[in-house]
Amino acid sequence: MSAWPDTMNVAPIREWPGELTRSRKSSPFRAGLSDTLDVLDREIWQLTDTRTQRESAELLIAIPAGDLWRLDGKPRAHAVAEHPGVIFSLDSKHGPLSYPCDTFDRWQDNLRAIALALEALRKVDRYGVTKRGEQYRGFLAIEATSAPAGFATADDALAFLGKFTGLGLAEMKSIVGAPARALRRAQRETHPDAGGDAATFQRVSLAEAKLREEGLL
Repeated sequence: MSAWPDTMNVAPIREWPGELTRSRKSSPFRAGLSDTLDVLDREIWQLTDTRTQRESAELLIAIPAGDLWRLDGKPRAHAVAEHPGVIFSLDSKHGPLSYPCDTFDRWQDNLRAIALALEALRKVDRYGVTKRGEQYRGFLAIEATSAPAGFATADDALAFLGKFTGLGLAEMKSIVGAPARALRRAQRETHPDAGGDAATFQRVSLAEAKLREEGLL
């Protein structure tokens, strides 16, 4: 059985915020649900200061009540949802956060995308880039679109960062040091403390996480 976080409530989804994604992606992930839940549990603890905050964590999945749910109130690992969108929310030390995601074609993959996005955003604080959790501001209310779910491929991340230096994907891949230079420029231009856009800064952080994952930084 998958080790769901003890303090996280799981329930059928009530209403999707906005329109569902029409063209979804196949999973870029290799890890299973148990590993995803371990990451999510760690991020819940990192984002909360009290048990009350931890107990506010809630995951909504489009699985109707019935046989697809376990006796402990959690969905079965291979339960098929009516649609793959999930919404994770909690009352964090930064304020109420909400992360809807339906980028991928399985709810398990969208949940992993959220867990990895939380991990990537926390690393911004680890490196001392922010002091007040600014990177979470884009998620302080339920938005009408899906939450950024990270980059499916390293090429996607390279193409995104390349726009900050005017380099195309081929140049980003062939010029030594181009990804690192593009990342530094993107961080300078989008940092909230320097007047940058918080949502774009989050995307820069997620691009960095993907490139480090692939060993390109």
